Amino acid sequence: MSYLALQQAAETRRSVYALNKNLPVGTDEVVRIVEHAVLHTPSSFNSQSTRVVVLLGAEHEKLWQFAEDALRAIVPAENFEPTAQKMAMFKAAAGSVLFFEDQNVIQGLQQQFAAYADNFPVWGEHANAMHQYAVWTALAAAGVGANLQHYNPLIDNAVAAEWGIPANWTLRAQMVFGGIAAPAGEKTFGPVTERLKVFGA
Repeated sequence: MSYLALQQAAETRRSVYALNKNLPVGTDEVVRIVEHAVLHTPSSFNSQSTRVVVLLGAEHEKLWQFAEDALRAIVPAENFEPTAQKMAMFKAAAGSVLFFEDQNVIQGLQQQFAAYADNFPVWGEHANAMHQYAVWTALAAAGVGANLQHYNPLIDNAVAAEWGIPANWTLRAQMVFGGIAAPAGEKTFGPVTERLKVFGA
């Protein structure tokens, strides 16, 4: 495959918020996309510490009801309408992908390689982010819109109780996906010359 195809997929990947339940591919294909990322995304020391849960349909809607309930407990009622609208927007999508880090794996590596102990939690976050990017980019290439949210740790207990998540899995991000009801807005770019340096060319 041409590297240009990978670059095109990267350019296609955007934060799409106007989502619906009309996926352009079957949910089985979405699961295969996630599975491929779980199998083939790199991790430091080949730790494979990232854990992923896919929620579809009513299970996905439960997630965002948990988030809404948790937010109602801390946001004043008179200010809640924008938050309610945001939760409704997420519920309108087709599904969510939850990304976790297995702390047992991280701690095991810390014990095995004590000289790098402080680095393993950071490297785990790197691997988790790469899983998020791999899933997001592949979904975009399949015509599926998505956006990434971080309502952890607010929803952690409800998520763990509802779906039997092991205590050693730490929730890191929630990716909402669905059919694209409206495209992403314009994206601005800072000067590349301020963000990239090349030596020896």
